Amino acid sequence: MVAIARILARRVLLLVPLMLGIVLFVFLVMRFSDVDPASAFFQGADPSPRQLHDFREQNGLLDPLPVRYLHFVGDLLRGDMGTSALTRAPVVEQVTTALPLTLQLTLLGLGIAVVLALLGGVIAAIHRDRLPDQVIRLVSLTGVAAPGFWLALLMIQYLAVDRGWFPTGGYVNPADSLTGWLRTMALPALALSLPVAAQLTRIVRTAVVEELDRDYVRTAIGSGLPPWVVVGRNVLRNALVNPLTVLGLRVGYLLGGAVVIETVFSLPGMGKLMIDAVKNGDPAVVQGVVLTTATGFVVVNLVIDILYLLVDPRLRDAAR
Repeated sequence: MVAIARILARRVLLLVPLMLGIVLFVFLVMRFSDVDPASAFFQGADPSPRQLHDFREQNGLLDPLPVRYLHFVGDLLRGDMGTSALTRAPVVEQVTTALPLTLQLTLLGLGIAVVLALLGGVIAAIHRDRLPDQVIRLVSLTGVAAPGFWLALLMIQYLAVDRGWFPTGGYVNPADSLTGWLRTMALPALALSLPVAAQLTRIVRTAVVEELDRDYVRTAIGSGLPPWVVVGRNVLRNALVNPLTVLGLRVGYLLGGAVVIETVFSLPGMGKLMIDAVKNGDPAVVQGVVLTTATGFVVVNLVIDILYLLVDPRLRDAAR
C-alpha cells in the first residue's frame, strides 16, 4: 500500500505542470481568437470607444500577456471562471448546472461500452474463427466506422419517431422520475457508447486470444478447472491492460462526443452550453467549458492509471 500511495503521489504531482499547460493553451487560444471580450460584453448595444477602453482597463485586458495569464490562473484557483457576457452570470454557476447531465451521459455511455466490449470480446475470443466470432467482428467493424451522430439520428427515426418507444429529445431529472430519466438517456447513451464499444470489443478479443494461447491456461484447464473459471479469474484480468489503455484515450471521445449527442437530443448539458456560447459570442463560457472538459479528461486518465496498478502488479514493480 505504501508503494501504491507513493506512485499515486508522483502521478498527481505530474498533473500540476500538465494542468498549467492546458490552462496556458486555452488562455492563448482565447486571447488570440477573433472574439473581443469587450465587444461581447456590450453586444446588442453601441458602445463608444471610451466605454470599450474603460471596460478593457477595468478587467485587465490592457495588461501584458504574462500578467493576464497569472491573473487568469489566480482566478481559476479561487474558482472564478469569469462572467458570461450574455447572461451576466458567473460561468461557474452555468458550468455546475450543465456538468451533472454531461457526467451522467458520459458515465452511462462508458458503462454500456465496457459491458458490451467485455461480453463481445470474450465471446469472440472463446469462439475464435467460428460463427460467433465472425459475426461479432463484422458488427464491431461496422460500429467503428459509424459516427455517433449518425447512429443518433437513426435511433431517433426508427425507435422514437416510428415506434414511439423513446422520446425524441429532452431531459427528465432522475430525482423526479427514474423511469423518465432512463427513457430520455437511453438513446443518447447508446449513440455515444456504440462506436467506443465496437473498438474496445476488437481490442478485448485480441488480448483474450493472446492470453488463451499461453501455457498457464492450457495447464489450468488440463488440471480440471472449468474454462469459465480460468477465463474469469486469470485470463480476463491479465488481458485488461491494453483495453484499459484504449479506454483511457476513448474517454476523450466520450466527453467530446457528448457535445454533439447533447445537441442532437436537445439535452441541457455542457454540449448545449458550448454551442450556445459559440453562437452567441460568449468567450468566458466557451473557455470555462473547454477547461472543465480538459480537467475531466485528465482526472479520468488518472483513474485509469490507478486501475493499471490494481490490475497488473508488474506495473507497480516497474514504477518503483
